[in-house]
Amino acid sequence: MSQTERVKLAVIGGHRGDAFNRALAAFADRVELTAVCDLDAGVRATWQENHPQIKTFASYEELLDKADCTAVFIATPMLLHARQAIQALHAGRHVISEVIAATTLDECWELVETVEATGLVYMLAENYCYMRPNMMVLNMAQQGVFGELTYAEGAYVHDCRYLLFDGEDQLTWRAQMRRSFRGNSYPTHSLGPVAQWMGIGRGGDRIVSTATWMTNGRAPQRYAAEHLGADHPAAQDDYWQLGDSASTIIRTQQGRIIVLRVDWASARPHNMTHYVLQGEKAAYISARHEHEDPLIWIDGVSPGQSPGDAAWEPLWNYSAQYEHPRWQQWRVQAEQAGHGGGDFFVLEDFVNAIQHGTRPAIDVYDAVAWSSIMPLSISSVTHDGRPEEAPDFARARA
Repeated sequence: MSQTERVKLAVIGGHRGDAFNRALAAFADRVELTAVCDLDAGVRATWQENHPQIKTFASYEELLDKADCTAVFIATPMLLHARQAIQALHAGRHVISEVIAATTLDECWELVETVEATGLVYMLAENYCYMRPNMMVLNMAQQGVFGELTYAEGAYVHDCRYLLFDGEDQLTWRAQMRRSFRGNSYPTHSLGPVAQWMGIGRGGDRIVSTATWMTNGRAPQRYAAEHLGADHPAAQDDYWQLGDSASTIIRTQQGRIIVLRVDWASARPHNMTHYVLQGEKAAYISARHEHEDPLIWIDGVSPGQSPGDAAWEPLWNYSAQYEHPRWQQWRVQAEQAGHGGGDFFVLEDFVNAIQHGTRPAIDVYDAVAWSSIMPLSISSVTHDGRPEEAPDFARARA
């Protein structure tokens, strides 16, 4: 593809895809929106009103057959991502997919094999990797500030109970997931930034085993009782299969340990993410609450070097030296695009990969390695926390 030719993009899942409108506007000179697919006629009508030049479709298969597009952005419910990505690749379209990439190991392998067979661009839109503090920590880790990395934590904790039922009190796709799966159901927001810091898949390390444990599920049951009545089926014991919180431990080939937590049900104030990175020379902890700073301590550099007076300091104290170059260049545009700047950089990297023929920043091997935590965790929980061996999805490439 010519480096000056605009990428013709179709959005699949117009409701969630609407959040990328600001990012699309930022790349109007490089991306042409040509089509939108959604089951909801009202959503399609809104897109048509805001973008009169596009075509809208209720059928994904019809879009792949008739739409003038070179790439698709998949923003549909999570369980559809892998199958729709594979369909698009077979139809000759590049793919950028919302998280997670796949929910079974079979889907992971088929997705890898399809990308390898077609030679098309596939990228996972894990926007948490691009948030300002996460990219600054990545830059510091790559420059050796932390020394050898040994341990990390990642957590996605977000009260989403209000998304379990639609306006007619019917189960949404998120609620259907809570009824069907027992494990770490949403791992990539937690794992993605950590994996990049540790160079997993890019720096010689990889995930080799993982185990998961899950709490009881109480928060959705209580929510249903309070909002739908104590006699509602969703308010009964054993209705929800997914526990309120799941904790996953990962061991890498180089002996590092990663601890993940996902909880999208428990009642708590809004603060979705938590990250920790520990190295031999420095430690990082993300902001615990809104309007607080992420914190860092660097051995031999930070104030207070004795065990008695060592103290955390704001990460931003080092922004002049370690701000990621891309945030230095694009901060204003990124912050205007949404999701902490992630939507801007995700789209930029996807378009670069298509126009320049470069490896996607989060390619199919990264996508399935991170996403495979879901099916591996389901097996682990089913077997009372049994460690599960992680596949080496990139072995064929090697």
